[in-house]
Amino acid sequence: MTDPTYDIERYLNVRSAHGAAFAEDGTLAFLMDTTGTPQVWSMTEPGAWPEQHTFYEERVTFVDWSPERRELAFGMDEGGDERQQLYRLDPDAGVVTEWTGMPDAKHRWGGWSHDGERIAFASNRRDEAVFDVYVQGRDETGDEAELVHEGDGWLSLAGWSPDDSRLLVHEAHASFEHDLYALDVATGELTHLTPHTAEARFSSPEWAPDGDAVYVCTDHASDTLRLERIALGEDAGGDPAARTGDLTVVADGDGWNVDGVVVDAETNRVAYSRNVEGYTELTVGEFTAPDRVDPFAEPALPNCVAGGLSFGPDADRAAITVTGSTVNTNAYVVDVTTGETERWTHAATAGIPAETFVEPELVHYPTFDGREIPAFFSTPDDAGEGDTPVIVDIHGGPESQRRPSFNAVKQYFLNHGYAVFEPNVRGSSGYGKAYAHLDDVEKRMDSVADVEAAVEWLHDHPVVDPDRIVAMGGSYGGFMVLSALTEYPDLWAAGIDIVGIASFVTFLENTGDWRRELREAEYGSLADDREFLESVSPINHVDEIAAPLFVLHGANDPRVPVSEAEQIAAEASEHVPTRTLVFEDEGHGFSKLSNRIEAYRAIVEFLDEHV
Repeated sequence: MTDPTYDIERYLNVRSAHGAAFAEDGTLAFLMDTTGTPQVWSMTEPGAWPEQHTFYEERVTFVDWSPERRELAFGMDEGGDERQQLYRLDPDAGVVTEWTGMPDAKHRWGGWSHDGERIAFASNRRDEAVFDVYVQGRDETGDEAELVHEGDGWLSLAGWSPDDSRLLVHEAHASFEHDLYALDVATGELTHLTPHTAEARFSSPEWAPDGDAVYVCTDHASDTLRLERIALGEDAGGDPAARTGDLTVVADGDGWNVDGVVVDAETNRVAYSRNVEGYTELTVGEFTAPDRVDPFAEPALPNCVAGGLSFGPDADRAAITVTGSTVNTNAYVVDVTTGETERWTHAATAGIPAETFVEPELVHYPTFDGREIPAFFSTPDDAGEGDTPVIVDIHGGPESQRRPSFNAVKQYFLNHGYAVFEPNVRGSSGYGKAYAHLDDVEKRMDSVADVEAAVEWLHDHPVVDPDRIVAMGGSYGGFMVLSALTEYPDLWAAGIDIVGIASFVTFLENTGDWRRELREAEYGSLADDREFLESVSPINHVDEIAAPLFVLHGANDPRVPVSEAEQIAAEASEHVPTRTLVFEDEGHGFSKLSNRIEAYRAIVEFLDEHV
């Protein structure tokens, strides 16, 4: 008996719950998209009927309980413009106070002080191209925030020190080049914690329980991220190993990234995760020495991608977001010492039986230089020999990674007879920094060659119809689609470009001022590499496209401006069937349910016509 089929709208109504955090009284707050966009909800026990607290058409981007009062911080932008504003919510009275009220500026949440009296955030309100650090009283609004540090780059905050005297400041110079600083809030003095010469990441930083160190995931002395401890000064015994900036290894990823760490200051408990071929392996334990973690029982999580862990009161429990290829995104709660895990939220699957969802196969295929490229390959249950169309779905970034998380659109395609191939071509994160740099600047097109090698591998697979292979991708993945269509035009039955880059020159000229320097570090600079950037831009090879093309974009996109879609669609339409769909109330992607339904219904119609 074959599985029943469901239309795309049904799949797009599969819900998700994520970003959960415990209040001191044990209430769990989280974001859930039951209304069509993520809003703030809460519940007091697993499986209980949740209570909704915000009712906006726009997406809520995070939620965070005050440590001392029954109130919440949350963030929200408008129309996908990513200019997040900050708000305080009294969930019992239903009263919302807008803290920032500066819609032309971005605000990055930096956390509550431990006494709940102040908040911190980074913002580009002074200069659009850089981020400064602000501190604001919980009762203050608008321009009452105090500027405590003027930045000159891409700054974000990682929380207050245990005594609330300092803030942990993270600066990204490029995707794989970071620095950390401790900022004295009263004096403005900035202490550099990570002086280094070779390129290094310092991500997911966390204060040590007594404030004398910082725990961080770093690759300063390795190809992959390790959990290390950064000392912040000599201890009482004058230990020279405790000098500021000295690092010691706490946990090695054994060839994989330790990609996140959370520390509970009150109990010495800690959790960290490893990314093993895209899947999450979680360790929860406690510090028995500054550089030693004794693990508790392994948490009983499904085969999944998990993150956003937040310890509850007394750190006896931890909330975590769990998603898997066959498990839609929900909030789970882990018993820290026993590892027992319970699903708290029950975001609906729109009546689609979970057993119809398809688990991918992890494969590795050879490419032009003998390297093996990892990918996830999913095939329909009833795939027939030689007659299955394939969607090659290419992730963005490029310093991103396709992981086995739940994707409703992918499950729709599988339910309707398509196979889906998701490669992690060179340049992807998750496989070490050497792999991530294999596509930098002049090596850009090597990653496109990895896509060509994927199609050659698919040609040899017994279920695949080689004449019905589609390229689909978003953001940088959209560039990859356009490049694959121009470089290897004979391989494709169709292409779907979602918020993609058509010209690196016009993209870099028009992207948000705060992003340009970071993106030039990856792609090359307008000043030094303009000729090369022109040479690899799909817009300059558009005459090579032979397959029908569908271009989708958001008019408010601050990352890849909508002009990228407009120019490639105008040029391509002169010689291949081309469809364009632009949403006036969206940015870099589609956050509103009605828009997602319209977008993916149109994609389905496009594929039905051409594939």
